[in-house]
Amino acid sequence: MEAYSVFKDLAIIIIAAKLFGLVARKCKAPQVVGEIIAGLVIGPCLLGWVQTSDFLLQMAEIGVILLMFSAGLETNLKDLVKTGPKALAIACAGVFVPLAGGTLLYMLFYGFSAIGTEEFFRALFIGTIMTATSVSITVESLREMGYLKGKIGTTILNAAIIDDIIGMIVLTVVIGFYDSAAKPITVVCNTVLFMCIAIVGGFFAYRIFQKVDQKYPHSRRITIAGLALCLVMAYCAERFFGIADITGAYVAGIILCNMHDSEYIARRMDINSYVLFGPIFFASIGLKTNIRNLNWDILLFSLGFVAVALLTKIIGCGLMAKVCNTPMKHSLKVGVGMMTRGEVALIVAQKGMNVGLLDPVYFTSVILLIITSSILTPILLKLLYAKWPEAATE
Repeated sequence: MEAYSVFKDLAIIIIAAKLFGLVARKCKAPQVVGEIIAGLVIGPCLLGWVQTSDFLLQMAEIGVILLMFSAGLETNLKDLVKTGPKALAIACAGVFVPLAGGTLLYMLFYGFSAIGTEEFFRALFIGTIMTATSVSITVESLREMGYLKGKIGTTILNAAIIDDIIGMIVLTVVIGFYDSAAKPITVVCNTVLFMCIAIVGGFFAYRIFQKVDQKYPHSRRITIAGLALCLVMAYCAERFFGIADITGAYVAGIILCNMHDSEYIARRMDINSYVLFGPIFFASIGLKTNIRNLNWDILLFSLGFVAVALLTKIIGCGLMAKVCNTPMKHSLKVGVGMMTRGEVALIVAQKGMNVGLLDPVYFTSVILLIITSSILTPILLKLLYAKWPEAATE
């Protein structure tokens, strides 16, 4: 392939992703769904205008790194401390109940396997995909109704943040265990060691960034330094600890999230992600999704995948909220608000496919889950708040 032909591919991807993304947004669906569908349309499955290449795969990898860095930057540690044990308990239930539900679902369809076998890890990874939470749709729904900063809205937001942190740890451990060359104790030790070094090193990095930010506020140099930190941590996580690079990028974002200019860095990162790397990442999922191998078994599994993913979030988060002395009518709101899935689920699925834990055909299940949860969550929340309102705060 000629070196300059990649420019044509990039132009097709960017235009198609944005057009389909706008259509998706008009249809009240997440824009990323449209970008994935764009990849399906222009890719080998349909029109064949764009073929996957090493260059596009590397660009997509940069895209996912930037997405996770931005997610870390948008974390509010002060709010997490305020909600404390309650949000942590809800988040833990919101991870482990879907993890168990997804693993059991895969085994019911494809047979029970002994712990440690490849099929067992494939089943466990299906559960890992279900652990992800994306509350962007929930946030918008609560904002429209005036309940975003209410007690329930705050609980959902903070539980979702902790949920993603725990989900990244689960992803790291599952992928580490899947590597037959690594012993379980090695995986656990590497994960703990990385987190400890990240905490200590992150403290010093934060203080340095804080001083530079005070001297040169709203400067491009702070954005460049933040991006460098993101890339270094992504590299170190994968190279020295055997941990997913996206975990390193996410932790880098968390290190800088309480800095005065964290929102400024996030906006700068969002420009790169929105214009180029983000569309390439989501379109690349469509390019690699193999719908030609779809059959009734996969479609039936996809329906079960969606049902289990939604119900386990409602049950896990809702019941834990109830245990934490939240009235049942409000606990149900927490469960429903936590059931939306989005970019993180796609990122987790992508990482699983890269290491051989997930067949591309199962991306259909993940995309169907994102669409279904994005449609159902606002509807159910409006019904619940109409029946059991709370004092509006915004």
